[in-house]
Amino acid sequence: MVVTVEEELEGLRRIGRICALTLNEMAAHLRAGITTGELDRIGERVLRSHGAQSAPILAYKFPGWTCISVNDEAAHGIPGPRVIQPGDLVNIDVSAELDGYWADMGATFVVPPAEPKRLRLVEAARRAQQAAAAVVRAGRPMNLVGKAVEAEAKRAGFKVIRDLGSHGVGRHIHEEPHFIPGFFDPKEQRRFEEGTVVTIEPFLTTRAIHTRTAADGWTIRTIDGSLSAQFEHTYVVTKGTPIPITVLD
Repeated sequence: MVVTVEEELEGLRRIGRICALTLNEMAAHLRAGITTGELDRIGERVLRSHGAQSAPILAYKFPGWTCISVNDEAAHGIPGPRVIQPGDLVNIDVSAELDGYWADMGATFVVPPAEPKRLRLVEAARRAQQAAAAVVRAGRPMNLVGKAVEAEAKRAGFKVIRDLGSHGVGRHIHEEPHFIPGFFDPKEQRRFEEGTVVTIEPFLTTRAIHTRTAADGWTIRTIDGSLSAQFEHTYVVTKGTPIPITVLD
């Protein structure tokens, strides 16, 4: 989607705020002993209360209102009876639609007590997301995103998943530009266009750079069982600092 009028920006901001409220409420209830299904029902309640629809259900008939991925699950974890354990890495990904506008966000948390390495991985993923968003400008090469992500990952001693990336959003959950790499690709020639709505979502791991899809057909795991962490926000590209959409303010 390319934003051309203020009405479109306001529509995006409404659904972005709902996504942020939902993720925050789920995170507030995250603890050892809760199931991923119980967390998902909290997300469903918040989204329904604002009249929003789950993007993965609406677009793909995903078996959950949100995606909840644990430890070596990089993305698209199906909520269910799995009980969260002390020390688990838990990624909560909330994407939703309201009045024809779509937004997408995610964050990773460590359930106490947290091992130092898991905390470092989460913090590195958070920094990588912020560094990547900071280079997004109209006219700039998209491969600067991957360059920024790789620099943060290398600094912290972690790897970047190469088969998952950022993407366009706004009128659907996945739009052009498809697959903005989280690694530096010198062959990537596309440039950011003013007004384009995109996610910025790096995936960092302790070792793996590739993933596999589990037998359930949805859950994406690191290929070697190594831990994964992701952070994600939706933005509107401008000539200056991109406009964050999935925020409360």
